[in-house]
This record gives sequence, C-alpha cells and structure tokens, in this order.
Amino acid sequence: MSSNQPSIRAPERQFQPAPEDRLAALERIWRRFSNADGLVKRGGLVTEVTPTHYKVRGLSDFARLGDIVEQRGQAGARRGEIVKISRDEVVVAPFERSADAGIGDAVFRRGPLAVQPHGSWRGRAIDALTRAIDGGSPLTRGDDIAGSATTPGAMARQRVGTAFMTGVKVIDIFTPLCFGQRMGVFAGSGVGKSTLLAMLAGADAFDTVVVALIGERGREVREFLEDTIGDSMAKTVAVVATSDESAMMRRRAPDTAMRIAEHFRDQGHRVLLVLDSITRFAHALREVATGTGEPPVARGYPASVFTELPKLLERAGPGAEGKGSITAIISVLVDGDDHNDPVADSVRGILDGHVVLDRAIAEQGRYPPVNPLSSISRLAGKAWSAEQRALVARLKSMISRFEDTRDIRLLGAYQGGVDAELDMAVRQVPLIYEALTQSPRDRPSADPFSDLARHLKGKQNAEPGD
Repeated sequence: MSSNQPSIRAPERQFQPAPEDRLAALERIWRRFSNADGLVKRGGLVTEVTPTHYKVRGLSDFARLGDIVEQRGQAGARRGEIVKISRDEVVVAPFERSADAGIGDAVFRRGPLAVQPHGSWRGRAIDALTRAIDGGSPLTRGDDIAGSATTPGAMARQRVGTAFMTGVKVIDIFTPLCFGQRMGVFAGSGVGKSTLLAMLAGADAFDTVVVALIGERGREVREFLEDTIGDSMAKTVAVVATSDESAMMRRRAPDTAMRIAEHFRDQGHRVLLVLDSITRFAHALREVATGTGEPPVARGYPASVFTELPKLLERAGPGAEGKGSITAIISVLVDGDDHNDPVADSVRGILDGHVVLDRAIAEQGRYPPVNPLSSISRLAGKAWSAEQRALVARLKSMISRFEDTRDIRLLGAYQGGVDAELDMAVRQVPLIYEALTQSPRDRPSADPFSDLARHLKGKQNAEPGD
C-alpha cells in the first residue's frame, strides 16, 4: 500500500447520553445562565406533560402560587398558571384547551396576572385574561392594577341598609334586595335562572354591571348579551369563559370579574355583579385541584374548593366608607335538583339570602318560577315597611295553606264554607300567582305592591255578582 494513500479507520462511535442525562445537562446550563444578571430571563424546563397539566423543573426557587408563566414550544408561546410548588418542580395548568407542551420546552415566569380596568371597558366582552373577544378595538389599560386582596375589613365596611327595586315583582315583594347584598339564585338546569339573572341585570339602580358567564354554552353568549341584556350592555362589562375552555380559564374568570367590580366600586360606583354560575366555577376548581393530586373530601370535591368559595364571595358587598358597593347576584346550579349538595350548601351559608327556582312551578308555566316559601332575603327587614312586612307574612301564610292542601283539593275532598282561611286562599292564591307572572319582555314594575293590589281588585270586580 502506498504511503501517500490515507489509512482507513473504523468510524468512532460517539457517546449518546440518555434522555434523562441530556435533560440534566440542559438544566445545569439553564441554571448557570438564568442566574447571570441581564443575560436571559429566569425560567425552567418542562419535564412531564399530562392532558391538563405539565411539570417544570427550575422554577421552584422563586415561583409563587398564582404566577403566570409562558411556555415556548413548537406551537408557539402559551400561557399557564402555577397551581402547585414542590422542592424540585412546579405544576402548571395551561390556559389553552390542552397542555400543548413538549419535554424540554422553555418556561418563563411572568409574575401575577395584571388586571388594569378602564372606564372604556363598559360595553365590552372580554375573556378571563382581559383580552377583547367582541371584535372591537384593543382594550385601554388603566393606570392602577386591580389586586386580588382588596376586601375591606369587617369593621371598615359600610352598613347595608338602602333598598333598590329590581323591577321583578316576585323578587321585590318576597325577597327585596339592598345595595351591597349578596343573593343566590338556586336552580336546576333548564329552569330559567339565566333569564331571571338577565332581568335582574337590567335594573336601573346601578352605575356599572359586571356579568361573568362561567361554563356557559358558546352559542348562547352573544344572544344573552345582545338580546337579553340589550340596552343595559352600554354599562356592562362581560367576562366570558365558555364550557369548552380550559378549567383554568373558567377558574380565573370569576376573579377577573371581581377585580373589575372592585375597581369601579373603589371609584364610588354602585356595581351589580352577576355571576353565572358559581357551581361551574367550583367544577373548575375541582378539576384543577384533582390534577395536582389533592384528594376529594365531599362528593368528589377537594377541600380547597370550599376554601376558595368564601374567598371569592366575601370580596363582594359594601365597600369602605366613602366608596361604592358591589351587589352580587350569584347563580347556583344545583346538581340533580339537590339543593343540599356540597356546593349549594356551602354557598347558601355565605350569601345574604337565596331565591329558589322550582322546576314544578316552571312546568306549570309560571315565570319566573320562584318559590316564595323557600326563598329568603336576610336583609328584607331593611327594605319592607311595617305594613309591607305584615302583608308579605299574610301572603306567605295563604300560599302555604294553598299548597299544603293541593292533594286534598285534587281528590275532591275540599268543601267550601268549612274553613274561611282556606276559602280565602283558594280564591286569592291563583290570582296572586297570575299577578306575579312576568317575562323579560314585560315592563319592569316600579311599585310591585300597588301592581299586585290593582290586579287583585280588578279580578274581583270582574267576577259576576260583585
């Protein structure tokens, strides 16, 4: 063989580190550069991905629960929220519909979510991350960041005592509301709670209305805002998280709506907050909590759900002296028409009253299907006069007597003239039900007690022989 001919050597086998060794090497390099001031932003690397969460190594030293992170991968930049922190890694729940992350993707911490409400937001529809979804111009950001812990102290709040008219006769008579009150609307699915909420949202007594639609059908959102809210949309901020969005978007939306309401309250506005529904918010809390490994304690709900509910709802109510108020109307979707399920039972103890919608009443064609015997307003005494209080007690007594004897009357065992009070109930209660029937297209009632008296008098005068 010629000396000029190059020698042939067997190709050298290059060492290929195992995937976990590669990841550890990347992490060491990442930590070295992330600790250098001014070189790169501090971040971490994705180490595990599930359909609803992913884990990040390298953020534990400086991350905080609730921080927003940005994950950069093949699909582009995606945002999520830190929901669990351990010694070596953090768990992130993405805002996208699924965890579109890959092993080794870079994740950067962005800090807490900044909500900067502005007066121009009224009339707009936004998502849980304060991005416009109505096709309008980009939102103007305010100067002040609305914090999540602006609940006035117990002794710093104003006292509640000024009533207002909702225009819904059955509400204003049996469960009147005051500014700063928190009222729950309890109903099963398809009973009519969204329609009642829209009627309440149209009250003229408020400067600003904030509507949070949590887990609603996407098809109904535009119809609800344009047709049902209608002219009141000019003073309304709508925060929307539909049922097909991620659990984090449905979990974050009520907080965003509350921050916006707190902003206008601190400006002296009388704010109406309509949240539909708190049950779907609880479902989102459950989904996020179980994804982090938290065990269930009551019908599948982890303990943190019952911690978050009062933390959110207590932020509504009267503001500090010299500020406005947040009047909250909270819908509660009772699963299987069970009004004692864990979420309904917990929320009922936090709120200042509850309106119960009865499926049997709705099936009779009476709308709103409010059951006046099961509904209560804890601040009704501040709204009624002495005469009105006595009248409502008399009305409830007649309705109770009428409903208790329904089976007897259907069997034909009722005979007139034996019980004068029952005779009165049989004559008057159907007329009362007729007077309380009201649809969203009807004119709001400015004086429900007078409207009820006129209706009863007119029907009595129309009877032959009177």
